[in-house]
Amino acid sequence: MPFNQLQRADQLPTQIAMQIGREITEGRLVPGDRLPTEHALAKSFGVSRTVVREAIAQLRNEGIVESRQGIGAFVVDADRRRSIRIEDEALASHDAFRGLFQLRAPLEVEAAGLAARHHTAEELAALDAALDRMTGIDKWTRDGIVADLAFHHALAVATHNEYFTMILGFVAGRISATIDLARERTELEQIVEITIAEHRAIRDAVAARDVRGARAAMRAHIRGAASRLGLAFDGEEYDEH
Repeated sequence: MPFNQLQRADQLPTQIAMQIGREITEGRLVPGDRLPTEHALAKSFGVSRTVVREAIAQLRNEGIVESRQGIGAFVVDADRRRSIRIEDEALASHDAFRGLFQLRAPLEVEAAGLAARHHTAEELAALDAALDRMTGIDKWTRDGIVADLAFHHALAVATHNEYFTMILGFVAGRISATIDLARERTELEQIVEITIAEHRAIRDAVAARDVRGARAAMRAHIRGAASRLGLAFDGEEYDEH
């Protein structure tokens, strides 16, 4: 299946996800179809397999594809697809992207609290698996970003509210571009370790079923992420009182 090779180095995973998404929405890939292998997609797009892996993670978070262990990624049936898509051009302005980040804040804070209250042992294990990948040998690479997306997806699933999974899956796919930007603006070792510490605090509060603590930890993470981007927004209304 031919895809257009990408010329810009920034936001490659999102560009790839958008191209594959169009193949699905326009019917050239139909429900049940298996996506080409990571190797084939990497060759077609002219990028690394890690970039492809992140793009597929975005599509999975958005509910467009599902991964089957050891087999590959498959297009989800239309009646099971609850996804939101906004073309990248709509988020080109600073104000538009700031608005998306504002949406993330209250949703992720509430999701953390719900996950602390409702998570199962299996869902906590999924959080742990993502955190282990974030702290492993690949934490300095784009695989660390894939693991970051997986952590937030697992947290959304643990809310037991499919709308959080749907909406946060979309938001995470777009916010992932900010991880690249933050890594460019800050010393890599520093930003990675800070991010890991923020995610570990969220995980620990969720594991302890500490609803207020999970919300506070997520709020600290969102504010930290915003500050690393020099992105200011009015989030005081989401404080605990």
